[in-house]
Amino acid sequence: MIVRRLLPVLLLLVGGCAATPPRTQTPPPATPAPMTVTPATAPATPADDNLNAVAWTQTAIEHDLIYLQTYRDAQARLLAALKDPAWDALPRDDRVVPAKGLKPAVILDIDETALDNSPYQARLVKNGGEYNEADWAAWCKEEKARALPGAVEFTRFAARHGIAVIYISNRAKDLNGPTLANLRKVGFPVAGPEAFLGLDTFVEGCEQIGTEKGCRRQLVSRKYRVLMQFGDQLGDFVTVLANNPAGRERAVAPYRDWIGTRWFVLPNPTYGSWEPALFNNDWSAPRETRRRSKMDALRTE
Repeated sequence: MIVRRLLPVLLLLVGGCAATPPRTQTPPPATPAPMTVTPATAPATPADDNLNAVAWTQTAIEHDLIYLQTYRDAQARLLAALKDPAWDALPRDDRVVPAKGLKPAVILDIDETALDNSPYQARLVKNGGEYNEADWAAWCKEEKARALPGAVEFTRFAARHGIAVIYISNRAKDLNGPTLANLRKVGFPVAGPEAFLGLDTFVEGCEQIGTEKGCRRQLVSRKYRVLMQFGDQLGDFVTVLANNPAGRERAVAPYRDWIGTRWFVLPNPTYGSWEPALFNNDWSAPRETRRRSKMDALRTE
């Protein structure tokens, strides 16, 4: 920011070696010119768009209260769902075996549903970087992610009542060990290998597309009646065939009545499939191009 000021000028007339200098009249201070900002002084790079999202996630008490509210409400409904033999939280396409008579289970996503990875996001904000697999893997291997509020209490309640707790995650295969260790460190019940279905899980007769979780939900459906699902992304609940705003709306439309009863959606403003849906899923586009697409998606009325 450039500030232009007209400083008072003091004219001091000193005559030779005279003992007493002649008096002069000092002009009054001039009124400062208004402060101006020229295009040259504007920031060359926009501030990090994720700063507020990460700051809210880490510091806002409202964030923690939403998680507590969600998991406590689910816990209050869980036993009623257990007693209802017709109750099932899997979408129609994922229920490949009739649920009647199967053991009960709940399904949880891990990142931003069970474990809090906001320190990794904070590192990206402070360093001016973007997500990359190497840094993400390094963070996961630290096994420092904290449990999100209410999640441990809910899963332990489910386990005490004979309900299997199954975690479905899109973390890469080499992160399976650190992920399970992190879950156990913070108190989550992990019954065994079948309780964790990572990205590398092979499901016979089902072709996994990208990171979609449909095949793994189908695998769960062969053994369990699913009472509830928890996640921070729409893909944690149902397969999204077209990841754009209209396609996402179509995917969830048949199941809106399940929100808050069978499906429990948690907030994640820092990242997710909602973001690339705004720029045609083109992560190869320059950062500023992606940012401009997100700006274009904003409504002003």
